[in-house]
Amino acid sequence: DALLRSVKRIAVVGLSPKPDRDSHRVAAYLQRQGFEIIPVYPREDLILGASVYRRVQDIPGPLDLVDVFRASPELPVVVDDVLASSAKAVWFQLECVHEEAALRAVRAGLTVVMDRCVAVEHIRMHRMSGA
Repeated sequence: DALLRSVKRIAVVGLSPKPDRDSHRVAAYLQRQGFEIIPVYPREDLILGASVYRRVQDIPGPLDLVDVFRASPELPVVVDDVLASSAKAVWFQLECVHEEAALRAVRAGLTVVMDRCVAVEHIRMHRMSGA
């Protein structure tokens, strides 16, 4: 709850350009809520009207959160990339679980959320606050 209230800039790793994919729907929702979305994807130049980066560490400026839509076995490599960036927190979406990678991120000082949907949590937070 406190994490989402402090976030403004979110890198989304695995942000698909396809509107029917969860990553696209969640990022589009967050963008509509006023968050700055920065796509991280191996292909494409523009997703949701934003310039696409190949790696988190290539994104200029501070990052409040990295939202991750990748298969669990890929999470250690994603954490390496996040640790080389300015990010303060990493959020592994539903079914993105890798205890060892999460522990490395925590030990490096990052806030870590695992196996939860950022959009669901954002909606819940606003319902609970009456917003």
